[in-house]
Amino acid sequence: MGSVYIVGAGPGDPELITVRGLKLLSQADVVLYDRLVSQKLLTYVNPRALLVPVGKSPGGLGPRQEEINEMLYKYAKMYNVVVRLHGGDPLVFGRGFEECEYLLSREVECQLIPGVTSGLAAPAKFYIPPVLRGVASSVALVTGREDPTKGVRQVDFKKLATSVDTIVVYMGASSAGEVARELMAGGMPPDTPVAVIKSAYLEGEEFFTTTLDKLREVPNPSVIVVGRVVERGLRLWQHVHRGS
Repeated sequence: MGSVYIVGAGPGDPELITVRGLKLLSQADVVLYDRLVSQKLLTYVNPRALLVPVGKSPGGLGPRQEEINEMLYKYAKMYNVVVRLHGGDPLVFGRGFEECEYLLSREVECQLIPGVTSGLAAPAKFYIPPVLRGVASSVALVTGREDPTKGVRQVDFKKLATSVDTIVVYMGASSAGEVARELMAGGMPPDTPVAVIKSAYLEGEEFFTTTLDKLREVPNPSVIVVGRVVERGLRLWQHVHRGS
């Protein structure tokens, strides 16, 4: 029986993967990779390795999670080193823990290799920090799209509005307007700065800022940052790019 490594690829730039993750790609016999993993990063994979795309398209087409779990188990019985390559960090709105849990329950060795999550890396590219002394001392990483089969919504944006300084929303393109309305209903000022970063470190990257009361349509896939840190980050970003 081989070993499976659940690896975070980072936010898109192939240079932002960890050294450990890069080493495993060079040793892999099989790599199962997500849709948003950089194609440049795949050039570092062992040239003899089997490459298996398992990402879902925006329309939801692609293997179900149960199928991916079974594929990992199957390949672990056939090869020594199996890498499951997730975009960003496999434990932050990824299914890395579930995959590892599935494998360990079947006596397959599994290790989790963290990656740089897009919710922190995308804002950082535009000089926006999650926390900042004197401005923000807390941050929440939340999803804007929850699994409807859960039957209950776990993210309460009205409560978050006054309990945390910075809110980073993943997968919130389709619900941006609703999120804004709930935050304002919870007491967050309408003029709170908001940053939207689409496809950070990838082709088609976009960046713009607005305010909470004007947050409406957002391109997909995007990271949305809500909080006063956006104002400070934008000021620094504009200073760096002034005249360019």
